Amino acid sequence: MSGLFAAASFGGAGSGPLYLQLHRRISDAIASGVLAPGDSLPAERDLAQMTGFSRVTVRKAVQSLVASGQLVQRRGSGTYVAERVELVKPAVSVLTSFTEDMLRRGKVVESVWINRGLFSPAPEEVMALGLGSEDRVARLERVRRCDGLPLAIERAALSSTILPDPASVTISLYALLQERGFRPVRAVQRISAANLGVRDAELLGVRPDAASLKIERISYLASGRVVEFTRSVYRGDAYDLAVELKIANDVERNAE
Repeated sequence: MSGLFAAASFGGAGSGPLYLQLHRRISDAIASGVLAPGDSLPAERDLAQMTGFSRVTVRKAVQSLVASGQLVQRRGSGTYVAERVELVKPAVSVLTSFTEDMLRRGKVVESVWINRGLFSPAPEEVMALGLGSEDRVARLERVRRCDGLPLAIERAALSSTILPDPASVTISLYALLQERGFRPVRAVQRISAANLGVRDAELLGVRPDAASLKIERISYLASGRVVEFTRSVYRGDAYDLAVELKIANDVERNAE
């Protein structure tokens, strides 16, 4: 790797700003596979010594690559080439679980549990689930991983009468609900853009303030009873929503 950053391999001032030369050198090495996902870069001090650039110049080049998503920095560990992210494009017109959606695409699904248990409901959970102040709510909070990549943070809330034992959920919540006769048949989702806070960004392995999709879902049984109130955040660089739109037919237009 030292040859990649040898001082003699860089041009002079006529080749453009030094930080841009270093930026391009690293970016080209990533694109060509010389630097592979997960590879670590030399420390800032070592890069400055190898290139002959100042540490300020090195820091500016590295930060610009972090901002573009090509590099990631891990506190106390170092700077690494970011994993290549394949965009996930879910079908938004079909009610499926995260697990079902990913398995249909041949992905390996994992959950990293943050928290699960029974709690007193928060005001928004009381409203969404139609609970009383004395009721209990089952909360499931986990990072959802797809082929090893942290893709989403999912925070689900259900009435304890539907899920009295949150620890029984292993991979798919919807599979368990189906076994118990509580599989939802429809849902209302609200989707908005948001910048990740420090904690969520760390859980997803991206920089703070990175773009994300915030999805709030309320799911219902055929009877109209609310089953699930879920708030999730998805990595903006790995999740893409596409919706099919159709022109209304004459009957639909006349009914409006």
